[in-house]
Amino acid sequence: MSLLDGILGRNRGPSAGPFPEPPPASPLEAGTTEQEIILAGGCFWCVEAVYRELAGVVEVTSGYSGGTADTANYPAVCGGDTDHAEAVRIRYDPRVIDLGQILKIFFSVAHDPTQVNRQGNDVGRQYRSAIFYADDGQKAVAEAYIKAIDEAGVFDRPVATELVPLDLFHEAEAYHQDYAARNPNQPYIAHVSAPKVAKLKAAYPDRLKPRG
Repeated sequence: MSLLDGILGRNRGPSAGPFPEPPPASPLEAGTTEQEIILAGGCFWCVEAVYRELAGVVEVTSGYSGGTADTANYPAVCGGDTDHAEAVRIRYDPRVIDLGQILKIFFSVAHDPTQVNRQGNDVGRQYRSAIFYADDGQKAVAEAYIKAIDEAGVFDRPVATELVPLDLFHEAEAYHQDYAARNPNQPYIAHVSAPKVAKLKAAYPDRLKPRG
């Protein structure tokens, strides 16, 4: 087992296998400098905190996807009856990090994609694992990668991530943005978000933003 597989294997079941590489990126159209994808993997504080560390990620915004505009607010979503998922919109430079690598971090670090309508102690449909794809290209990459992960036996259960066509993404309230960085001593951040960031740094040091 490689060091990377050992790091990524933490918090997985006993039959975890090596993590496969994602599908190769499609050629970029001339002049493409920014793309985006919307991912849901439990509490958006945690997912946002992971992606803010990555080189090539331009902006990460916490929000709600999968429900209607009139209930896209934190109290309503936390009630679990709106069909929103807590999600993050990730804007990235595909010349630095492509969609496949974004998804590799999603599946291997940001959350447990085998859990259904929960992440750990966060239970409810608002915490489901989902990829809200904007076009058929994003869907195809995600489908191919999920298939590769399942066939590789990475987890002891199949990937449960939903693939959902993107309708609307609603930005969350201002106090949720960059929450982990602004509240490092908050108990949830210290015990749930911070370990994910530590795992990212240990597993993918070459993917991190340079520190100046």
